Amino acid sequence: MLGDTAVAVNPEDERYADLIGKMLKLPLTDREIPVIADSYVDKEFGTGCVKITPAHDPNDFEVGKRHNLPELCIMNDDATISAKGKYFGMDRYEARKAMVEDLKEMGLLVKVVPHAHNVGTHDRCGATVEPMVKPQWFVKMDEMAKPAIEALKNGQLKFVPESYGKTYLHWLEGIRDWCISRQIWWGHRIPAYYCEECGEMVVAKACPEKCPKCGHTHFKQDEDTLDTWFSSALWPFSTLGWPKNTAELEYFYPTDVLVTGYDIIFFWVIRMVFSGIEQTGECPFHTVLIHGLVRDSQGRKMSKSLGNGIDPLEVIDKYGADALRMTLLTGNSPGNDMRFYWERVEASRNFANKVWNASRFIMMNIEKAQAANVQLSDLTMADKWILSKMNSLAKEVTENMDKYELGIAVQKVYDFIWEEFCDWYIEMVKPRLWNDEDTTKAAALWTLKTVLINSLKLLHPFMPFISEEIFCNLQDEEESIMISKWPEFKEEWNFAADEHAVETIKEAVRAIRNVRTSMNVPPSKKAKVFVVSENEEVRGIFENSKVFFATLGYASEVLVQADKAGISEDAVSAVVAQASIYMPFAELVDIEKEIERLQKEAEKLEKELARVNGMLANEKFVSKAPQAKIDEEKAKQAKYAQMMEQVKERLAQLTK
Repeated sequence: MLGDTAVAVNPEDERYADLIGKMLKLPLTDREIPVIADSYVDKEFGTGCVKITPAHDPNDFEVGKRHNLPELCIMNDDATISAKGKYFGMDRYEARKAMVEDLKEMGLLVKVVPHAHNVGTHDRCGATVEPMVKPQWFVKMDEMAKPAIEALKNGQLKFVPESYGKTYLHWLEGIRDWCISRQIWWGHRIPAYYCEECGEMVVAKACPEKCPKCGHTHFKQDEDTLDTWFSSALWPFSTLGWPKNTAELEYFYPTDVLVTGYDIIFFWVIRMVFSGIEQTGECPFHTVLIHGLVRDSQGRKMSKSLGNGIDPLEVIDKYGADALRMTLLTGNSPGNDMRFYWERVEASRNFANKVWNASRFIMMNIEKAQAANVQLSDLTMADKWILSKMNSLAKEVTENMDKYELGIAVQKVYDFIWEEFCDWYIEMVKPRLWNDEDTTKAAALWTLKTVLINSLKLLHPFMPFISEEIFCNLQDEEESIMISKWPEFKEEWNFAADEHAVETIKEAVRAIRNVRTSMNVPPSKKAKVFVVSENEEVRGIFENSKVFFATLGYASEVLVQADKAGISEDAVSAVVAQASIYMPFAELVDIEKEIERLQKEAEKLEKELARVNGMLANEKFVSKAPQAKIDEEKAKQAKYAQMMEQVKERLAQLTK
C-alpha cells in the first residue's frame, strides 16, 4: 500500500464511471492517488478495483507506464521498509502486521480472509521474492532486430525444421528493449565507471585515468554483471580472438550449423544472430538444427522438483557413451521431443556388442589368412551383394545426413550392420573361411574387411568411440577414423543382378525356417532340400549358392532341378518367387516320437477342456462369479478347443 500510486478500474465498468479521474485518500499515508481506467482490470474479479503499485509488480509497472504514474520503491535490498514514516526500517512481515492493526484501529479494515495466489520464491532458500524497480542497463532493439529478421527472410539463415523460423520471427517482430544487467556475483562486469567526486558516468573498455568532467582520478565500477545470454551471444566470434582479426576468426567464422533446443531460440539463437551481424557484419551460421527435449518415460520434462532427472554420467558408466549417444539419435526427428527408456539404452549397448563381436571374428580370421590382391572379378555373388548393399547405404546415409535426418540415417546403418552384414553375410561366408582349400577365401576376407571399414565410417558419427577403437586395430593405412575419407557411392560397386540373386536366396531361407519353426524342428536337425524351378536363371542362382544356402537353410544336401522327380509325396513345401522348396517330412521329424508327443499334448488339452467346460456348465459359478472371470474362462475354452483341433489334425496326418 505504501507504494500505491493509483486505483484502476475497467473503462467499461459502469459502476465506477463517475469516479474515473477523481482523487482518493491513500490510507496510512499523507498522499492522494487518482482513479484511472485501464483494460488490464478484470471487472468480474472481486470488486473490479485494483490498486496499482508500479515499483513492485511487473503488470502494475506496465499500467503505470501507460498512465505516467510515479514509481515509488518502498523497500530496501534487505526487505526492510525504506518509505519515510511510521514503518521505516521495519522488516516487511513486521510492517505488514503493524499496518493491518493500524487499519483496524482506523476502522478501515473490512475483513481478513485467507487468499491463495502465486508468489515467486527463491529456488534454494524458499524466501519470497519481491519485485522491485531499479536502474538497469538496456540494449535498444528496434534497429538491432531488423538485420536478424532480414537474414531469415532473404535465406541467409534457415531453420530445420522450417516451422521454427516462425517462432524466430515471432520473437523478433515483437521484441522489446533488452535488459542486459543482472545483480549477481558472477559474470562479465558492466563496463561503466562512476566518478567518486562528481558522479559522472564513463563507459569504456578500461577504467579511465581521470574524470572528463571534474578531472578526479578515483572511479568505482558498476557492480552489475551482464545477462548470461549477452555473454553467450558473443560466443561464435569472441572465442576466436575477436575484436582482433585473428587467423581463427578468419577460418572458423561464420560457422555452418548450430544445433540447439527449441526452448532457447529466443534466449540464445536470436541473440547470437543479431550480435554477430552487429559486431562482424555476418550471420554467425547459415543453419539452425532444432532438436527436442529428452523427457522421462512418462513424457514429463525432467526437473529437480519431480526428481525424474537422468544423470548422463550414470548412464555412461553403466552402458557406455556410445550407447547413450545412439539412443538419443535413434527414432528421433528434428524438433520432436523423445522419451528416455532404459530398455532403449540397453538395446543400443547390445548393438555395440554385436559390432564388437563381429569385428573380433573378422580380425581373427584376417590374422590367419591375409586378404591381398583381390579384384572385383574374384568376388562371389554373396560378396558382390553385400558390397553393393553397403555402396547404396553410403549414398542413402549421406543424403539423409545432408537433410539432417539423423534418426533415419542411424536406423539404416543399424539395420545394415545387424541384419545384412552380421546375420546374413557373415553366416554366408563362414563355410568359406573354415575351408582352407576354398579358392574364394581371400575374396571373402577382403569383402569382410572392406564392408566393415566402410560400415564403421558410416557408424562413426553415431558411435564414435567403438568405431574409432575397431578402426585403428583393423587397419594401419589411416591414423584415425575421424580424419579418414567418408564413404562415397561407387558405380563399379553397384551389382544389381547379384543383389536380386541373393535376395532370392534369402527369401528361400526365410521360407524354410518358417516351415521348420511351425513344425518345431530344431536347427540341429538337418534335412535334404529340393529346389524346383522351371526358370533356368533361378536354378543357376541356387546352384551358385549351394554352399551357404545349405548352411543357412539347415540342409544336409541341396538338389536343384526343373521338376519334382524323386521328391516323396509326404514332403513339406514352401513357395518363393519362381521356385518351390521341398523337404522330405521323414527327415524333418521322427514320426514315432512326434506322435507320442502329440498324444500327450492331446491328453493335457482334454483335461483342461474338461475343467473349463465343467466350470462354465456350473450354474452357481456362472451366477456368482465376476463377469471378468467368466469371460476369462470362455477365452480359455475357445483357445483349448482350437489347439485340440490342430493336434487332432496333425495326428491324422501322421497316422495315415
